[in-house]
Amino acid sequence: MISRHLQADGQLTLRMFIVMFVLTATYLGFLAFLAAAGVDFIGLAFFAVIMMGAQYFFSDKLVLLSSGAHEVSPEQAPELHARIERLAQQMGIPKPKVAIMETDIPNAFATGRDLRNSVIAVTTGIMSRLDGPELDGVLAHELSHIANRDVMVMTIASFFSTIAFFLVRWLMWMPFLGGGRRDGDRDNSGSAMMLVWFVSIIVWAISMLLLRALSRYRELAADRGAALTTGAPSTLASALQKISGAIARIPQQDLRDVQGASAFFIIPVTSREFWANLVSTHPSLEERLRQLEVMQANMERP
Repeated sequence: MISRHLQADGQLTLRMFIVMFVLTATYLGFLAFLAAAGVDFIGLAFFAVIMMGAQYFFSDKLVLLSSGAHEVSPEQAPELHARIERLAQQMGIPKPKVAIMETDIPNAFATGRDLRNSVIAVTTGIMSRLDGPELDGVLAHELSHIANRDVMVMTIASFFSTIAFFLVRWLMWMPFLGGGRRDGDRDNSGSAMMLVWFVSIIVWAISMLLLRALSRYRELAADRGAALTTGAPSTLASALQKISGAIARIPQQDLRDVQGASAFFIIPVTSREFWANLVSTHPSLEERLRQLEVMQANMERP
């Protein structure tokens, strides 16, 4: 195995910066629009700050809780800890915490707000299906997410989308321009509410599209990072094919049980329904395999 410290991915860094810049500009403009429309959103803003703090500081615990993963010690999973520690040293990053999900669905994910507060979780299904080098490829992929700091960026960026979605729901049920108006005022109030609701949907849609585009690219970047770290792109390609093939045979009900963490997985777990595939958080398996095939050919070239 070739030992390489993972270099910063300039394209990913640039894309994360652009997405954060566009999202920030969009939401500043959105807040200005709400203020001009006379929306009383002090309570919403207070709730948003609390939510953002909880999401930032407790994102790893919340994801582990929602996925059913539990942290394990080196004594409980010595081989898994040893693999992750070795790969983390190769990448030059601190060793993250380790967690296991008791499910036959083969998958893995990384979460956490920074290099020193991160977790890698793997399922029992993936450990039973992959050989050692293939598992190293998957673990290196997840470590690449941590090294690239894209987990933190996605956590912060997804907060904006969450607030926009919450505002859309809130405007459906809560008055925001006060009461006691004449009929003409009520008509104006209703029109203003519909306009704010419509703009909220647009802002939410923009943020979702940006996040999904960034999410797809960060998966490709993590594949590249894993391939460079292990020096074996074809082995990661083999692991992705095994995982994808096994997921295709998992019953739909079992997939739905872990769908809340699908965006974090190395291979998305979605029910095979049309609506679930309209906007993907991951690039297609074919695109990922093509990238790894090119990397393998370049590495083998004299």
